[in-house]
Amino acid sequence: MEANLIVERLGHVLVLTLNRPKKLNAMDSALYERLIEELRGADQDDEIRAVVVRGAGTSFCTGADTGEFAELTPDNTERVEYRAGLTYGLHKTIPELSKPVIAAIHGYAVGGGCGLALACDITIASANVRMGYPEIKHGLVAAVVMANLTKQLGRKAGFELVASGRLVHADEAERMGMVTRVVPEGEEFAEAMKIAEKLAGQVPMALQATKRLFHAVADLPLAEGLVRGRQANEEMREYRAGALKEFGASVKAVKAG
Repeated sequence: MEANLIVERLGHVLVLTLNRPKKLNAMDSALYERLIEELRGADQDDEIRAVVVRGAGTSFCTGADTGEFAELTPDNTERVEYRAGLTYGLHKTIPELSKPVIAAIHGYAVGGGCGLALACDITIASANVRMGYPEIKHGLVAAVVMANLTKQLGRKAGFELVASGRLVHADEAERMGMVTRVVPEGEEFAEAMKIAEKLAGQVPMALQATKRLFHAVADLPLAEGLVRGRQANEEMREYRAGALKEFGASVKAVKAG
């Protein structure tokens, strides 16, 4: 049986490929579980310094696998809560990871797939991508993914997307801030890897502290954010010398090998 998630180590970069191409990488519970497991594992692995998430086949991800919806009924409370918990767990895990997560998206990135793309720290989109939240057209609510959407987009733009269910093309997605940048069709993974390798070359402690602080201050009032920044500045001076020395030694070892 083919793996629903392909896991590859390319130097210090972990590549996670959603691998349900016949279903346009729609995410069932098993795929959610694997993705969360691998992301959390990467956070504990000192050899991994950046993560790239992509999709096999013609699309990045079309969200939840509707094949599971039949069992998600009001009388099956335990199953409903578990399934919702997986979506919650994925969206909570990515910003809490100390390593940067980069999405390389193409084709359709809709529903939960759009949510996953926005949840990543950096998102590189193919020129052929189409993004959005069509849940409302099926009588559903773009629920867990909405929390992150409101942080990424302005309120009016965000509400219009979830209330209308319309899909946007790559250029509009870039203008709205849904993706970091757009590249020619077929080049999104190469560009994501280029960025991941560059980030993996940074001093690990500094990169991880940068991500933690960025996400922390994004949710704080300015005055509190400045305090957290000052604290991080003081902490940086304590570990910087040791971190640079350790990093320099590891680089020399690699070159010598």
